[in-house]
Amino acid sequence: MADDFDRVPPSFDRAGTKGFNPGLVVLLLVAGLLLIFLVGNYVLYTYAQKTLPPRKKKPISKKKMKREKLKQGISAPGE
Repeated sequence: MADDFDRVPPSFDRAGTKGFNPGLVVLLLVAGLLLIFLVGNYVLYTYAQKTLPPRKKKPISKKKMKREKLKQGISAPGE
């Protein structure tokens, strides 16, 4: 009678079976999530490049325009 409680049913016996290494499972999970994140960012980036209008350029100040024209040898208007 006492021997019946000490025995483990064959379905729970782990002597003949090998389970997954928990470290490997966590590593694969983290690597998979990182891969999904990077691929998703790339897809969003390419989609944005195609659909968004180009950025507007900053207006050049008159002082800077005058300086650039003087460098090129062209006199600024009004002088």
